[in-house]
Amino acid sequence: MRIAIARNKSSGYFESMRSLLKLGIPVLVTQIGIIAVSFADTMMVGAYGLNELAASAFVNSLFLVGVVMLLGFAGGVTPIIGALYGQGDHEEGGLMLRASLLVNLAMAAIFIAAMAGLYFLLPYFGQDPEIMPIAKEYYLIILPSLLPMALFNCMQQACNGVTDTSTPMWIILGADVLNIIGNYALIFGNWGFPELGLAGAGWSTLSARIASAIAILIVYAVVPRYKIYWQKVLQGGSGRERKLQVWKTSYPLMVQSGVECGLWTMGAVVSGWFGKVELAAYQVMNTIGQLGFMIYMSFGWATSIKVANFTGQKDYGGVRLVTKVGLHMILFLATIASIAFLFFTDEMVTYFTPEEDVAAYSMMMILPLVLYQYCDGTQLTYVNALRGTSRVKPLLWISIVSYIFVGISVLMLFAVGFGWETVGVYYSFSVALLTAAVLLVVTFNRTVRTLEREENNKIVLNMLTDGE
Repeated sequence: MRIAIARNKSSGYFESMRSLLKLGIPVLVTQIGIIAVSFADTMMVGAYGLNELAASAFVNSLFLVGVVMLLGFAGGVTPIIGALYGQGDHEEGGLMLRASLLVNLAMAAIFIAAMAGLYFLLPYFGQDPEIMPIAKEYYLIILPSLLPMALFNCMQQACNGVTDTSTPMWIILGADVLNIIGNYALIFGNWGFPELGLAGAGWSTLSARIASAIAILIVYAVVPRYKIYWQKVLQGGSGRERKLQVWKTSYPLMVQSGVECGLWTMGAVVSGWFGKVELAAYQVMNTIGQLGFMIYMSFGWATSIKVANFTGQKDYGGVRLVTKVGLHMILFLATIASIAFLFFTDEMVTYFTPEEDVAAYSMMMILPLVLYQYCDGTQLTYVNALRGTSRVKPLLWISIVSYIFVGISVLMLFAVGFGWETVGVYYSFSVALLTAAVLLVVTFNRTVRTLEREENNKIVLNMLTDGE
């Protein structure tokens, strides 16, 4: 009997691993494509000039908050669509997708207005005056790209909710190729195009995001699997209640993502206080650091999808198991990433910039980059697991405590108080991520116990009602 139970547990573990691999590998390929574009952007802009590299670091760090918050907001679609998919209710899924699109596009418009206002404050961030004209032009070019990006994010998350991670993969990879080609043509003035420098990278990013949005709309319009969803999107009448449900599920994820990313943006601003070499080095190491984060995110998203499906089926044993398997897979990937950072970062840094001062300063940040990988992988796993349950409100206070109260305080202490400058910024990330990881693990376990208790109470109540 014990042998049979052990075999069942083992079978369940490896079945969960297979399902996460099936969902996660297309997302992983997508993330690798995004990393390739980020690497290409940094390499091409860095090759063009130090001022352009520093200006892109400054602007991209400001936009990073908005981009990640919109992506986090769209992440609220996955548990909603995923739970309905687990129940087989595709018509309601289509209506929820329409509601999600309307809410996400409205949120993108709000962010564009806010970022437009922030444009007038750029000279007051304490950056090198020499980079400001380049930064301002680049800022205005990529500003409108938030709208098509929000549309794509929402529909991508709906694809994820119905366990289709391959379709967004192909669209993003196509957009990545378009972005790299656009960079080559417009940054340096190749193939008869004008030499636009950093502005060329901005036009390339805008074009790629518009192309992605158009492509995923076409997929929903013509692919049979999405026929019912597309019909409901065009039908109208999603209703106020559905929009409110999307908002309640999405805004805690948006705040959590934005607050976390805000710590990295704060790191860029503080790094700029010490000089453009430090700021450029910060940009280089952030780009390299994406190698770990984006890969972890692949299986974090896969974990969220499976948790949403199991939650819809009221299978809380499955929720626990798939989260544990997801954590193990992500920690294994964190080990691989850490090895890569320790042994190959020096070679990678030289590809991003010919500036010896930037390369030398970047090398000082390898150890703190490696230190935070396991904490980052753990917090990302449990953020996505909570996201899959749709019980996401605790993410608000966890993110505020971890990344504002703890993160920013420690960042300022290490970077300014101890005089460690940008290296201290990177060491502070480990403290913030460790705090978040501990709080998330405790909250996830408590949430699943609450869901189980609520479901058991419903069963008992139904039994009593039937008995009467």
